[in-house]
Parts: sequence; structure tokens; C-alpha cells
Amino acid sequence: MVRIGSNAAQSSNASQRLASLDVFRGLTMFLLVAEGARVYQTLLSPGSDGALLQSFFTQFTHHPWNGLRFWDLVQPYFMFIVGVAMPFSFSKRRERGDSSWDITRHVVLRSVTLLLLGILLHIVGSGHLTLELWNVLAQLSFTYLVAFLMMNRSFRTQLGFTVGLLVITELLYRTWPIAGFNQPFTPDQNFGSWVDMVLMGKLSGGHWVAFNAVPTTAHTMWGVMAGYLLRSDRAPLEKLKLLIIPGVAAVALGYAMDPVTPIIKRICTSSFVIVSGGWCLLTLAFFYWLVDLAGYRRWSQFAVVFGMNPIFIYMFAHLGGDNWLATIVHPFSNGILGGSGQYTVALVTAFAVLWMDWYIVNWLHRHRIYIRI
Repeated sequence: MVRIGSNAAQSSNASQRLASLDVFRGLTMFLLVAEGARVYQTLLSPGSDGALLQSFFTQFTHHPWNGLRFWDLVQPYFMFIVGVAMPFSFSKRRERGDSSWDITRHVVLRSVTLLLLGILLHIVGSGHLTLELWNVLAQLSFTYLVAFLMMNRSFRTQLGFTVGLLVITELLYRTWPIAGFNQPFTPDQNFGSWVDMVLMGKLSGGHWVAFNAVPTTAHTMWGVMAGYLLRSDRAPLEKLKLLIIPGVAAVALGYAMDPVTPIIKRICTSSFVIVSGGWCLLTLAFFYWLVDLAGYRRWSQFAVVFGMNPIFIYMFAHLGGDNWLATIVHPFSNGILGGSGQYTVALVTAFAVLWMDWYIVNWLHRHRIYIRI
């Protein structure tokens, strides 16, 4: 259920919040909202100048197949951040008196809601009733539930479970015998594509597969493990070291695997999950050092507010809210700047929409309105 209103627990527990996680979440949501506002698409349009800038902003698009760009890390960041927040969130629920049954019911309802919201995005986007499970929210509904069911297990059990998910994924892709879907790393001819045909009777068109929810569960569970680490009584520098060392190791291992198992975001190969999981750990370590240890946080407030209402602003941007804002802005940007060319008009419109998105979430934050599921 969606709850709208003042969040007293948020204000009373402000001093207990992990500020680095707020920054990490906020910047990730800022990047996603900027995509909805068409900032990257406009910057990569034919009207932009400079090969260097084109090369830079290409990093804000998914790699077409085998390789890794910065934008390929955003979805793992999203999954990972949810995991990091879980130990903090459930601890607060227990402190306020929620029973294990209350928490379990909340998790199940939230998982179902995330699944329905993910399906809704595809229905609205296509303009007709359809069942599509490629959206990040639909996949998060699975990873969130599994991570919850595993989060009270020992560290070794959790780590072994995530490794097992990747091994199973690797074996299924490499050994699936059905003709037409037995090419493990060929677009639309792999095990993940077969699953899509069974579940939905169609392929995504962009080579994405719904089975990604299984291997990417590792991202959410590694986030849970990192969250427990940051909640522990270990010394801050020891926490930082325990984020950096496995992060560096995972990045090195993931890249080293690439000749054997290619790094492919669109089907979440084991090498991709490992290398992106390493970058998740290193990014969290960076923000933990910068924000929580060094105390540099004021600069990030513009982005933090996006993370205060993440599901709301994601849904708003992708359910036509940004398109509606663009129709409001465009007559003014075109009327004032039309003589400068359509590229300038489109760019100003995109950044104006992004600012309006920020204004909305900032207004909600200032009035302590948080939309939760």
C-alpha cells in the first residue's frame, strides 16, 4: 500500500541515518530522473558538437552487448542500495515494536506492489494490456523478497547462496539444450530468451531477459551484507577496508572472466554481476569515506532529495510526468530560443524538466511528505 504523509520516524531518527547511503541513493535517482527528462538523449542528438563529448555521453547509454559502460552500473546500484538499506530499515521497525509477522507481511506486500508497478509501466508505455517483466521494479520485487528471506542467515551462507545463483545461471546458459536457445551469449538465442518465450510469449526487442532477476539478486544480497557491516561496531576505517578489498577483488575477477564469460548487462552474465557488484562496493566505500568519515555532505543536498521519494519520482518520470512537463516548457523555450536552433531548445527543455522534477521532490521533502510502499 502507498502511504503519503509526514514521516515522523524519519525526522526523529535523522541522526541515526547513514548519510552516505542517502547521497548514494539520491545521486542514483538523480541519474535515472535525468534519463526520464531526456537529458542524455538530447546531449547525444545530432545537434551536439564534439567527438569527445559524444564519447563521454555515450557512457550514459547501455552497451549494445559485450562490454561495460557507466550506465550499465545504475541498475545494479539501485538493487544494491535497496539491500544496504534493509538492515537499517528493519532494525527501526523492530525498535518501534513491529513483530516478525508485521515485517514479513510488509515485505510480501511491498514485493507484490513493486511487481504490479513494474508491469504497469510496460502497460502504459505500450498503450495496451501486456505482461512484461523486464522493468527494474518488477525484477526488484523478486530480489527484495529473496534477500529478505536470506538476510538473517550467516555471512558464509549468504555469500555461498549468491555464488550459487551465479553458478546456476552460468550452467543454465551454457548447457541449455533446446534448439534456437542453446547459444549462451548470442542475443535472443539463449536460455534467458527461452524463459521469456515461456513466460510471456515474446522477446524484449532490446535483448533483455526477465531471468536477470535471478543473478541480480546477488546485488541486493551483497547490499544487505554491506548494510550489516556498516551497522556493526567495527571501527570506521575497518569498515572502509572491508568494502574496498572485496570491491577491488570483484572488479578484477569480473574483468578477468570476460574472455571466457563475456560481460553482458542485458542478460546479467556472471562476469557482469561480479564486476558491477565490485563497483557497487567501491562506490559505497567512496561515499562512506567522503560523507560519513570526511564529513563532505552539503554539496550533495540537491541530489539527496531525489532519494527521499525514489519510487514516486521514478514512476512520475516514466508514466508521462516528464512528457507533461516538457509540453509546458517547450512553448517558452522554443519561443525564446527558437532562433538558436532546435538542439538548443531541446537541451534547455530537458534541463528545465529536470529542474522541475527536482522542485517537486524538494517540495515534498521540505514538507516531510514521503510516499512509501
